[in-house]
Amino acid sequence: MSGGFPVDLILFAMVAAFLVLRLRSVLGRRTGFERPRREGPHPYDPQAARGAPATDALPELPSPQIQPDGTRRIVPDPRSPVGQALMRIRGVDPAFEPEGFLHGAEGAFRMIVEAFARGDRDTLRMLLSDDTYAGFEGEISRREAAGESQRSEVRAMQETKVEAADLRGTVADVTVRFVSDQVNMTTAKDGSVVAGAEAVTELVDVWTFQRDLRSQDPTWKLVATQSA
Repeated sequence: MSGGFPVDLILFAMVAAFLVLRLRSVLGRRTGFERPRREGPHPYDPQAARGAPATDALPELPSPQIQPDGTRRIVPDPRSPVGQALMRIRGVDPAFEPEGFLHGAEGAFRMIVEAFARGDRDTLRMLLSDDTYAGFEGEISRREAAGESQRSEVRAMQETKVEAADLRGTVADVTVRFVSDQVNMTTAKDGSVVAGAEAVTELVDVWTFQRDLRSQDPTWKLVATQSA
């Protein structure tokens, strides 16, 4: 419209602003489980997995992703039972990405290990389920009552791997195997070593994270731990 106000540009600007706000709400707060953007089709796209039966139409087998720090991140074959479970999770939450999840899980692993050593209950309460928090808090209280101090340092992550996944309704569980180099040592009041040592030790931990995919809270919480 000649000489008129560019109403169409205002509408486009309003739409763009809405999309930016929506993206921020999806990403949520920074807890180590942010979902990075990626370009191109996702290897866990259900449409790709339902492609033609010809061999060359099947998704490529995943290979370990070697990070700059040397960490190997391993996601399962999309055609495996675990890979199919991850696809179902992505079907409920299109923003879910196994590679991005592993990156966030590494950050959460470090935060939880170090928070437990410091006795940082606030951080643990944010990242752990109620039952898991109760177990961690009980050990922290025991340690404090005995006058013991815990030192835990994650020196390096060797490997993170998705071991299992499950979806029950909108509640998703993802189990991750962590291989890390750590220093763990517990000392008594007098400074004597109660457990552990100064030496760096390779440890294998298997942790399960859970989230209701329809929840406004983007945090995947730790619900189970075991040492392998």
